Amino acid sequence: MSHYRRANTAGGTYFFTVVSYRRQEILCDERVRNALREGIDRARKKYPFEINAWVLLPDHLHYSHANSNMAR
Repeated sequence: MSHYRRANTAGGTYFFTVVSYRRQEILCDERVRNALREGIDRARKKYPFEINAWVLLPDHLHYSHANSNMAR
């Protein structure tokens, strides 16, 4: 079983990079981009956060967000 670290600091800002498997250029596909967008929308409804910035490239993305000021 995996034991992931969860960042849960009220008002905290987080940055991460995600790279596709074997750097496949899957993020050029509109269906994949739409699925990513929908997943982020669902996560924002459950865990409020503000997107500071994101950069979507063909094989990876960079992303920064700030948690809401309310601790969960």
